[in-house]
Amino acid sequence: MARSLSAARIGTQVRALRVAADVSGGALAKASGISASMLSRIERGLVSPSVETLERLAQGLHVPVSRFFSDQARRTDFCHVRAGQGVVVDRVGAVSDYRYELLGHLLSGNLFVEPYLVTLLPGADPYVTFQHPGLKFLYFLSGEVSYRYGAKSVGVGAGDSLLFEATALHGIEEIRNGPISYLSVVFTLRE
Repeated sequence: MARSLSAARIGTQVRALRVAADVSGGALAKASGISASMLSRIERGLVSPSVETLERLAQGLHVPVSRFFSDQARRTDFCHVRAGQGVVVDRVGAVSDYRYELLGHLLSGNLFVEPYLVTLLPGADPYVTFQHPGLKFLYFLSGEVSYRYGAKSVGVGAGDSLLFEATALHGIEEIRNGPISYLSVVFTLRE
């Protein structure tokens, strides 16, 4: 029988993080400097661990202590978009002939993620003044371009990826070989 609802939630989270890290109970106990039996009792919610014990477990799992208190089990958002069925959206500040197909949307959590399939239509022109908060990941599916990020310019083609802070000016500087399509994922924190 669990000691309390809080102890049970913490225990469930410790176990979930341990399993996700593919670490055995014995290995985590050793890395954390606690006994295997104590870890077992924590994971089953039979004891309410001290702050010091939680700090040791967090170090053993390489996570912040706050992860033991997050309510991951209640986050059930899941999005499945079948091929070709993303929502074509007109984004604020979108450039003419850049087609944005939204590939997913989640409502929970502190992280806002916008995954798009971007296709440059035949009339698209280079555009290097995109600028917004967050991180941006690009994975090029087809074509070849010169991509500008701040003062840097790199040639990219199918199979290449870019990851950068989106607060600097960025965008396609030159279209070298079309058609151009790429996956664009923007990560920002919700306020």
